[in-house]
Amino acid sequence: MKLSKFPYLVQEEILQEMNDQNIFLLSFVSKNMKKLIKSSQEKRIKNIRSIRYSCDGNKVWSVDILFRNNWREDLLEIVECEKTKNDYFQLNVFGTTIDFRICDKYKLTEAYFNPHENTSAIQSIHNYFLHFFGDSMEYLWRTSDCENIIPQLENISACIRVWNSDSFSDMKTLENVFSTSPNLKWISMFPFKSAEPLSPDSKFYRAESIETVQIRHNAPAVFSHFKGRQAFLKCIRCEILNLIEFVSRWKSGEAFQKLEYLKMTVSIYEVHENQFLPGMEDAEGYVENQNFPQILNIIGAKHIEETKKPPTHTLPKIYEYFNHNTTTDPIISYSYVVRESDNRVASILIEENMFSFGVWDMTEEEFLSMLE
Repeated sequence: MKLSKFPYLVQEEILQEMNDQNIFLLSFVSKNMKKLIKSSQEKRIKNIRSIRYSCDGNKVWSVDILFRNNWREDLLEIVECEKTKNDYFQLNVFGTTIDFRICDKYKLTEAYFNPHENTSAIQSIHNYFLHFFGDSMEYLWRTSDCENIIPQLENISACIRVWNSDSFSDMKTLENVFSTSPNLKWISMFPFKSAEPLSPDSKFYRAESIETVQIRHNAPAVFSHFKGRQAFLKCIRCEILNLIEFVSRWKSGEAFQKLEYLKMTVSIYEVHENQFLPGMEDAEGYVENQNFPQILNIIGAKHIEETKKPPTHTLPKIYEYFNHNTTTDPIISYSYVVRESDNRVASILIEENMFSFGVWDMTEEEFLSMLE
């Protein structure tokens, strides 16, 4: 079937019924075909949120498409050449000849590279994506492999998940992964075996979004050094004074200027023996629930009248590894604080095992005007 023989509307309908893998392969037929696809499938391309590479460390790189409705579709696998197979076909990918085949088992397009040529193959494929989808598209590199350096690709953002405790035997190795990675969009890690702290200048603290599980909230010291937008912490213990200092630094404008949302799940709020917060702790130094209002008073929180209905703070998550819960948990609170430098508002909620902090992109006057 020669597609060009049909009227444009028929061509458009045929392309619309094709999956993204076939559209991708068809784009190599000619410049005119690529132009036709880009013009007729403009709405389809605009519905794409991200092109995502995933690497699991076994010399297989998968590429999938994430859509704005949270649906995903496999696009391509990039794998090392297998000499036992001979059903390859060659395509010129941005000036590089690359072998392709269709996997019979999964009906998935596979691009092959010779040993030690993976970087150049990935670079060529990525350049083709940039030319086809545009440089305004979001390109993600998702990995849980701390052994291999993330390639320096144009417009790429890294999403790193490190939950293997062996990766923390040498924190310098992990710091090197962060420092050599491109723009860090999201990091999730569980450093329970590490005795070494991250450097205050670690690129970890400059990631747009972080998730970490830890014994104490200050390892990593997110309350002291975080410069990103969203933070999700789980810790066993949290010292109240550090929490108070965090809010105070945000209010003064000294730190956390980009912060949008912070959630900390905590088992125990505690007052250290040398911290002077009288009447707040029990005999063992732990904070009783009934003392949460006292904490709010110390940080200078303001309060919405009980007759009013507080607004709900929620945001799209910067990244969700499993693509399940794509929005932050809602914060509905009668307490809020105001930043001195620009009069911005943050809802604040302290519960038995949760501390939530959500920044509104509005002034106090605008915030109060939303109350019902």
